[in-house]
Formats: sequence, structure tokens, C-alpha cells
Amino acid sequence: MLDVRRADVPRADVRTCRRLRVCQRGFTFVELLVVTTLLLILASAVMPMAKVSFQRQREAELRRDLRELRTAIDKFKDAADMGIIGAQDIKTGSEGYPPDLETLVQGVNKVGDASGVKLKFLRRIPIDPMTNSTEWGMRSYQDKPDATSWGGQNVFDVFTKSEGKALDGTKYRDW
Repeated sequence: MLDVRRADVPRADVRTCRRLRVCQRGFTFVELLVVTTLLLILASAVMPMAKVSFQRQREAELRRDLRELRTAIDKFKDAADMGIIGAQDIKTGSEGYPPDLETLVQGVNKVGDASGVKLKFLRRIPIDPMTNSTEWGMRSYQDKPDATSWGGQNVFDVFTKSEGKALDGTKYRDW
């Protein structure tokens, strides 16, 4: 019987294939080690970039949430100054600022509106991306600009309670 595999390949070529192992399929252990090492080097270069990208994303979210809260506080102040908000919803000595953040979500009554529809300034209190809570640091109009504790009279400004530093070196609570 004739061996078809060896019939096509001359006898000298079969010996060469065996000696050089050229005709065998698959990868050697050394080739696998080299490829694995290259992949590990590439992965180690990507990890710090991914970490910085994640931190940059959280910082952008913090800026957006602070802007949303501060805009709501400003709109409340503008409505109070224009006389749109009833006197029962503004505390005496609050300078027209909201008494707390929850008031911005719950809403206030409009002057002369008998329908009972409330004027709302926020849908919800945003979650602080640095602390993962809805607890924000607050300053009242009567507090000093660098105060870290809230006087409780009104909400003039908000800041994060995170002690971390941004990529540019500034503290998050100073934003």
C-alpha cells in the first residue's frame, strides 16, 4: 500500500522537516512567553491612562453637579428678589437664599397662585461623585468664604466634602 502523505514529499525533505521542525504546527513555549510579556507591558502602560481618564470623568461630573446646584440656588435667589416666592417660604434673615437644598427639590409656593403648583428648582439633589453621597458641604451668606462648617441660616454656596486633590493640584472642596 502506498502512503499518500510521503508519496508527495521526497524522502530527503521529510528528514529535513523532522530535523528543523518546520513542518510542525503550533507555537513554542518561548514564543508564547514573548507574546505574553509584550501584552503585559502594553497593559501596564494602559492602566495609568485609564485611571487618569476615570478621575477626569469624575471631575467633570463634579463640575457639572456643582454648576447645577449653584444655578438652582441663583434661580431661587432671583425669584425671591423679584417677589415670585411667597414670604412664608423665605426665612427672615436669609437674604433671599434657600433654607436648605431640599427646598430646591420640594419647591415653594408662588405669590398669588391658588392652583397649588410649586415652583421647583431641582429634580433631585445630585450625588457627589467624589463621596458617592448626596451630602454636600454648604456655606450660608453669613459664613466666611473659607468656612468649612455651615452656619445654618441659608444656602449661599455648595462644595464637595471630599478631601482629595484634582489632577491640576487644587483641592476639590475649593471648586
